[in-house]
Amino acid sequence: MGEFEEFAEALFGQLSVEINEEKEIAELAIKAKEDLSGKVQFKDLEDITKEVFPAYKEKIEEFLGIKVPDNIQVEFPELDDLKKLKGDKVFADKESREFVNELFGAVAKEDLKKIAELMQQNTAKYLVYSTYAIQYISKITTTYGDYLNSVIYLNKFILSRYPQIILHKQGEPYESRFENVNSGYLGAVKMTVLEELIHSAQENLQQVNMNAAMQVNKINEELASIILSLDTETTNTLSEYCQLQAVPDDFPFAKKANLFFFLNPDHFLIEQIGPDVMTFTHVEIDPKIGEAIPELLDIYKRWLVPIQQHHAAFTAMEGMAGFAIENILKDDQDFQNYLTTFMGTDFSSYQVRKSMGKDFTKAVYEKLGKDTFKKMIGIPPNTRELKDPQLYINKLSQ
Repeated sequence: MGEFEEFAEALFGQLSVEINEEKEIAELAIKAKEDLSGKVQFKDLEDITKEVFPAYKEKIEEFLGIKVPDNIQVEFPELDDLKKLKGDKVFADKESREFVNELFGAVAKEDLKKIAELMQQNTAKYLVYSTYAIQYISKITTTYGDYLNSVIYLNKFILSRYPQIILHKQGEPYESRFENVNSGYLGAVKMTVLEELIHSAQENLQQVNMNAAMQVNKINEELASIILSLDTETTNTLSEYCQLQAVPDDFPFAKKANLFFFLNPDHFLIEQIGPDVMTFTHVEIDPKIGEAIPELLDIYKRWLVPIQQHHAAFTAMEGMAGFAIENILKDDQDFQNYLTTFMGTDFSSYQVRKSMGKDFTKAVYEKLGKDTFKKMIGIPPNTRELKDPQLYINKLSQ
């Protein structure tokens, strides 16, 4: 087996827990459906969505004071399509778009041969985008919805199976336990539709987030290409200096891949400096590493601006959605049942969960009221303002 094939196997090794969980969910759902048949019946996800969609569109427009676009469509992908969709959620430029789509398609099909071919075809792109495949696909069983390009995607694989599995696990008598689980199921759908409708209304924030993420990915591709072009001696010296795990000389790609994952700014700067790097305007690096890769400091400096824009826009989008959900659904019994039945928590615990974006939105809302949401979308906060909302409020009043 060649080195690329071994790397493809390693990719699936990192996803093995999630892939096994997906298979287990599919099997449990079949068994649950058989046992519940003729006793209780959950409504189809599509039918519930059709019922709640108009009401929650109205609630958002009323609470946020912003218009939800009229052209929003809803789709209900199963597992394979969901994994391909995650590739679309990786914001790559035109030159990398096809590569990302092929990579996520191959991961969805568990096609090791194709992944090895893609790795060989463009190793730098593989190093950058395979991390997304691991990160995004590993969250599929905990992600109920997605929004992209005027389409809300509801995770049919999970939302149509969890209620049956939960009720089945609770055991007989199913009829008397059905109402509570069904209410939790309705709550999950309400929450997801609400969240994704909010994202659909955040157009400017979505654009800022996408453009910044694209720049970050381009810079990471540049770094990957530089590291892959290093000579053997420099690679070995740097790997030893950085105390990376020893790799045999007949695995040159693995050695450089380790070096890339270590020096990738998402890892290296955040590990070395901590999350405060998100508010820095300047970075420095170990001179010895800088001597080996003279371009590295410039790459890190250029990375700071788009990563901070990406972090700020994403945090603001999620925070606004979290704050709105909490306020719109606080008295909704289905949502309360979702929290207890699906999540094993309650509304009080849900309310006190810390979130920088939600805390920021709340602080601004207390000063600006309904205008908060239009302002956040039209004039996105920066990373310093997220930590200190008064800076943002001061900026708006100038």
